Order: sequence, then C-alpha cells, then structure tokens
Amino acid sequence: MDFNYFKNNIKHLQNTQIGGLDSQFKLAPKMRKKFEADLVLKNNPKKAAVLVLFYPNQYQKTSFLLTLRASYNGAHSSQISFPGGKFDPKDELLQFTALRETSEEVGVNQNDAIVFKEMTNVYIPPSNFLVTPFLGMLNYQPEFNTNYEVEKLIEIDLDELLNDNSITNTIVTTSYATNLQVPCFKLDNHIVWGATAMMLNEIRELLISL
Repeated sequence: MDFNYFKNNIKHLQNTQIGGLDSQFKLAPKMRKKFEADLVLKNNPKKAAVLVLFYPNQYQKTSFLLTLRASYNGAHSSQISFPGGKFDPKDELLQFTALRETSEEVGVNQNDAIVFKEMTNVYIPPSNFLVTPFLGMLNYQPEFNTNYEVEKLIEIDLDELLNDNSITNTIVTTSYATNLQVPCFKLDNHIVWGATAMMLNEIRELLISL
C-alpha cells in the first residue's frame, strides 16, 4: 500500500469501528477462552501497551514493525511482538507507555510518532497482563536502534499482512501444551501466533476497509 494513500486515509481509519474480540479470536488458539471483562478485572491484571508503528519504506510503501524478543527467564521470552511494555504510573496514560517503551526498545523518537487509534485490549492469562494496542505513524523511514530487550527487528510490508495467504496454521509447544495446532500469520518467513496474531487480525480487518 502506498504510504501517501495510507496517510491520507487516517481519518477514515479513526472513524471506522473496530472488530473487537470477534476479530481477535479468529486468530486465537482453540483452547484460548474468551474472558469476560468483569472476570479479567477480578484478576487485577497488570496494564501494558504496545505500539503498532506504520511508516514508509525506501520504496514509499507502508511498513510496520514487529520485534523478536530477546531470550530471558520469563513468559514472553523469544516471542514475536510489537514494541511496548508495562505501564508506569509516571506515564499517566497508556498511550504514553506505548510511545515510551517503543522509544526505549527500538530508538524511535516518540515526539515524531502520531498515535491515531486505540484498539481492543488483549488479556494474556500466562502473565496476567491486559495489553492495549495503539496504532501510530511516522512520516519518514526511521533508523532503528535496539536495546537489550530486542533480539531482532522484523519490518513487514503492509500488503503482506493484507494478503489472504498470510494466514495459515502451525504446530507449537508451550509451557502448557505440546504439539498444539494454532492459527497464525506467516510474515516475511516468520510465524506470528498467540496474542500478537490476535491483535494483528483486528488491525488487518480494519485496514481491509481502505
């Protein structure tokens, strides 16, 4: 998708209703339960936010950023995700969390990023996080500078996400299941599943409206 076309349709995206949990759960593992909002609140989840950052690549096509998390002793070690992290009370708003964490992790100037839409929260049971995704935009191709939390940057052409062939299935083994078949996205030869895939599908269905 041409970046100028994408940028010129931001107002349309802002005014378009999002798909919510129905969109997200099309890419959720079958064993994953839909947690009602009141049940999630009873668990007193930790708040977090991620930034889905769109920007022009060298050909002026729209790209967005994923990251491969570094390996560590934690629930989300070596997973593909959006830049973001845990809410800090100093952030005041979750949007600030998404911007701050993105700046820290990949070196983007948070003052240049334009946040234009908030998406549906995703509850992540293994770590008891409630994650809010935000859509943002840069008017230029950034020069990334990663910190210790990021193993690898994965830059995806938006057209690849919008291609129906990007949706497939894979077999995964986790701390709670073995040889589990899950729906996923295959993007630039990377398999993206779980919470990130759920977020991506809601975003995909929003962008198909363009």
